[in-house]
Amino acid sequence: MPTLAIVGAGPGLGAAVARRFGREGFAIALIARTQAKLDDVVNELAAEGLTARAYTADVLVPAELQQALAQAANELGPIAALQYSPLPSRDYLKPVLDLTPELASEAMSFSALGLIHAARAVLPAMREAGDGSIILINGGTSVKSRPDFAGTSIAFPAESAYGEMLHDALKSEGIRVVQLVIPGGIPKLQLPNGIDDVADRVWDLHRSEGPFRTMLIPLEDGRE
Repeated sequence: MPTLAIVGAGPGLGAAVARRFGREGFAIALIARTQAKLDDVVNELAAEGLTARAYTADVLVPAELQQALAQAANELGPIAALQYSPLPSRDYLKPVLDLTPELASEAMSFSALGLIHAARAVLPAMREAGDGSIILINGGTSVKSRPDFAGTSIAFPAESAYGEMLHDALKSEGIRVVQLVIPGGIPKLQLPNGIDDVADRVWDLHRSEGPFRTMLIPLEDGRE
């Protein structure tokens, strides 16, 4: 059974994507800092007949993240898809004049360096299999900076740059590295089927080749 690992899983988008991939025969590894939150999602998925397990890790602690991904692969099966979508701290959304070097460094570690650690944990098995996907979920500041969201305006572009370089380096090996940009809170985007539309888009990105970046909706239509 292939495994989808969701870094930054929760009861919203993470759960919706888990259900979408679970219906396609994937086992689900849910990774986040809060065990209780993960347990609730695991129980909901199990009640629907899906295979899911929870693993606690903080993306700011590389050893925890790497251990969680290794344990998930060992217990559930090879990680064929990785979704990197941890929710940034509200501290990263401070105005640029309030951004300290320490906070900027933490935001970079959370987004860009966290992705690098996660990708390096799953890529050896994907490259050996000649298949797999790494899916980045980011907000609109990955495309256009905002002075009132200074931390993510610095960190998301760095994460994007790394992802795009991986996309170019690995596409000939059958590994898809893609980014879905969601320019605003999902409930405010007025999607016909709400969060399920986003989960469908993530599934489509996993199973088909294409460009690195996909906009869920046009940036100017977002409400971030």
